Amino acid sequence: MSQYQDLKQACYDANMQLPKLGLVLFTFGNASVVDREKRVFAIKPSGVPYELLKPEDIVILDFANNVLEGEKRPSSDTKTHAVLYSHWDHIGGIVHTHSTYATAWAQAQLDIPILGTTHADHLTADVPCAPPMDDAMIAGDYEHQTGWQILNEFQRRGLSPTEVEMVLLANHAPFTWGKTVDKAVYNSAVLEEIARMAYLSCTLRPEVPRLKDALIRKHYERKHGANSYYGQS
Repeated sequence: MSQYQDLKQACYDANMQLPKLGLVLFTFGNASVVDREKRVFAIKPSGVPYELLKPEDIVILDFANNVLEGEKRPSSDTKTHAVLYSHWDHIGGIVHTHSTYATAWAQAQLDIPILGTTHADHLTADVPCAPPMDDAMIAGDYEHQTGWQILNEFQRRGLSPTEVEMVLLANHAPFTWGKTVDKAVYNSAVLEEIARMAYLSCTLRPEVPRLKDALIRKHYERKHGANSYYGQS
């Protein structure tokens, strides 16, 4: 049995959640899981339909993108995942989709504004949209540079990836991450719903106001703050 069997199974399970949650169509997405002790990660193989995917198809790579186990080619987005794992050592899983509403905001090159308490339950900032990549980055090692586009935008805005676990890439689509891959999948589903709500709100009222700071703080802190009281503890 493979030494990476548990990692492959976790990656397979995460990937299979994406079509169930309506976040991917055909093969438009991928999820990965990292093993920090071994410094490897597991990711979906490129172009394999979800209905045909098996745990043994999952590919194992190191952070330098060397395939350590797997007969299939890894996702075309693998290098982006590797950059994020290499530089953000707190994340345990990454999800990339082309979910409809989040991708629409990305194609419009717009941040998703914080308009309601559903958004504030999860983060206190607008969902950032990184700008279009410049021609040199696109012509070079594109997927590797995509990872750097995310890192650079978070640094430019002074955002913490532990507090903002999602990003849009202009003209492309969303990436989410989390301490675990289950959290990354959850964040991907939340992002799509936030994007849908914001789109509908802006359609109904183009000048819709941003959520009040007091409500942003209240909803975020009651769920994530030192004195949080949401849920069972």
